[in-house]
Amino acid sequence: MSNIALYVEKIENALKNTLPELSEETAAIGDMLRYSLEGGGKRIRPLLCLEFCAAAGGNVDNALLFACAVEFVHTYSLVHDDLPCMDNDDYRRGKLSSHKMFGEANALLAGDALLTEAFNLLSRAAFEGHVSSEQAVRAVRELSLLSGMKGMIGGQYIDLKYENTPANLPVLIEMDTLKTAALIECACALGLIAAGADDMEISYARDFARELGIAFQIEDDVLEASESGESSDVKNGKVTYVSLFGVEKAKELAAIHTKNALSALERFGPAADEIRMIAENLLNRKN
Repeated sequence: MSNIALYVEKIENALKNTLPELSEETAAIGDMLRYSLEGGGKRIRPLLCLEFCAAAGGNVDNALLFACAVEFVHTYSLVHDDLPCMDNDDYRRGKLSSHKMFGEANALLAGDALLTEAFNLLSRAAFEGHVSSEQAVRAVRELSLLSGMKGMIGGQYIDLKYENTPANLPVLIEMDTLKTAALIECACALGLIAAGADDMEISYARDFARELGIAFQIEDDVLEASESGESSDVKNGKVTYVSLFGVEKAKELAAIHTKNALSALERFGPAADEIRMIAENLLNRKN
């Protein structure tokens, strides 16, 4: 029987219980964070964190704060991505985006709070005895690198740079390797770090994550192209796999990258069967 539903339940419960108690004057900050954290989503990143921990023989409960930290950073990126100075989206997952609900300044603060709290969660994992201090330091390094200039922030910069500007496939690959795949890579690595896995296992997980991240982004482009109405990518003049190759060729590329991702899991054997299931489900998703 699959553990996926159990792990998602663990993640949802942990996300609800990780925010600190605040004073009466600042309690609204917590409300803003909960609004975005509980806004739905597939929880792919924290789920992969727990799945890789389990695949390496670790206790997934020891990886929960690491998993939440990655989801905090992912959520902060969405809050900021929706802002008028970025993609200017009024809705996120069918409900008002954070800045439309709470105002731009508060949305900016909410994103900042999510990012800052993510690193608190990594340190808490050590203080509470779930991981060693060395594992927590490694986790801090992973999250700071892969969410920063050499990761997600770098990808976001390229994304903005090429609005209404022609871009070729190498630019698109670099952008999505940083913008999308880097945080998935971080999630996989954190799960293995929590399990005490060796560097070779982590390197295979990185290969998996980079390929899956590209496939994930291609599928996003395909799904967005199939939606009615003008997407934010079209509105902002962004280059996508669909705009470069068309829907059918883009789907073929997604399948190739998913196959490459699955090949990288061979090192883990049957222990990675649920991770394989997640990758295949992402390729065939409808939303």
